Amino acid sequence: MALTTRSTHACFGGRQGFYTMDSAAIGLSMRFSVFEPPQALAGEHVPVLFYLAGLTCTEETVMIKAGAQRIAAELGLMLVSCDTSPRDVTLPGDREHWDFGIGAGFYLDATEAPWSAHYRMATHVARELPDHVCAHFPADPARMGIFGHSMGGHGALTLGLRHPERFRSVSALAPICAPMQCPWGIKAFTGYLGTDCAAWRAHDATALVQDGHRTSHILIDQGEADQFLVNQLHPDLFEAACHASGQPLTLRRHAGYDHGYYFISTVIADHLAHHARELGVTH
Repeated sequence: MALTTRSTHACFGGRQGFYTMDSAAIGLSMRFSVFEPPQALAGEHVPVLFYLAGLTCTEETVMIKAGAQRIAAELGLMLVSCDTSPRDVTLPGDREHWDFGIGAGFYLDATEAPWSAHYRMATHVARELPDHVCAHFPADPARMGIFGHSMGGHGALTLGLRHPERFRSVSALAPICAPMQCPWGIKAFTGYLGTDCAAWRAHDATALVQDGHRTSHILIDQGEADQFLVNQLHPDLFEAACHASGQPLTLRRHAGYDHGYYFISTVIADHLAHHARELGVTH
């Protein structure tokens, strides 16, 4: 698969790059970003973390707002982020709502027309993008992790639970934990997957744990002043499912913090350290 470099920037002794790839899964070009730590530039194959952004965000959001590169450089972690939906196509209604269509792919493979032709984000994130990154960058395919925020936290939890052989570490920041039971998820699942709720369970982290899926120890951070906590996120439901099933989980609640990147930048170092431990990084 071809790679096009859009721009690169020196950053904490490493390199921050923004790229485009031809996606067979999506059937269109897709944008992504990569931070290579100094260890990678020195020729070392390093662990790689895939970050999934939230609604309306892009592959640039975490790289600009989270302050993650300094910690990643210290730990020797590569950071990769992808766009949140296909962009180079116009479908009926894809720009009418901020929480569906463009910028809102929900990290699943759509089965309903017209979305099923291009909205195949699960295959893109879980298979295609990691293979592409490992082919073009010094990433260690045996040490890959996944994390994300909000809609991206939902994606990280579901893809981490469904592909533990690929993603050895998992964490999430203010994730949508039970999308079958919240307005965002019901809207997205109905549009992308149809009305058969049984098909939704494969894309709901709480349901996946209830249905027997397991992964490594999960870290979740959640702000208690998050404006979406009560109606959309439901970490308590995921916590209960993990407790009942024995899925290891650390859920940390933070008084006074909201849903945005001021919160993410506050806890991002702990998430990178969590992944470093799970992936066997030693210093």
